[in-house]
Amino acid sequence: MDERLWDERYSTSDLIWTAQPNVFLVRETADLSPGTALDLACGEGRNTVWLAEHGWDATGVDYSSVGLKKAAALAEQREVDVTFEQHDATTWMPERSFDLVAVLYLQLPPLERREAIGRALGAMPHGGSLLVVAHDRDNLEHGIGGPRSPEVVYSVDEVVEQASAAGFEIVTAEQARRMVTTPDGERDAIDTVARARCP
Repeated sequence: MDERLWDERYSTSDLIWTAQPNVFLVRETADLSPGTALDLACGEGRNTVWLAEHGWDATGVDYSSVGLKKAAALAEQREVDVTFEQHDATTWMPERSFDLVAVLYLQLPPLERREAIGRALGAMPHGGSLLVVAHDRDNLEHGIGGPRSPEVVYSVDEVVEQASAAGFEIVTAEQARRMVTTPDGERDAIDTVARARCP
């Protein structure tokens, strides 16, 4: 990962992404009791802030200091307490466990991706949940948005295999469509959505 490139991308005054939370984060946490939450690769903090607004003790981690400054400003604007820390998701190991670890759109090559998800799986106590949402491989040909490199997109089977091998119970495993508004009208983005629970 290149911190400078992400800092440049986040350097605009406006949010790159919407301030609204990811639809699958909202759906997949609806039946969870709020506890401690880690938003890994939190970017501008929209999902971290939403978790805090809904009772979670939320921590956001990202590679970009510029993104984290915007995230902190969003938390202040929305009047919630959130902890933000700068770390590399592929090498950082949390010093404490989290009841929920959300890994949303951390698009990395396979080796780095497995490393990041492996560290996330290791950061949960019994009963903790891992949520992975990412641009799916089929999005390259049949969806809109997201990276164009086949190396950094996900598949449901890949995430399920890694979580199952770590002894996690699979709660959700689906290729999901997400509506995106474009100048040409509504289009579907195709995402990998997987939630796993530590027994």
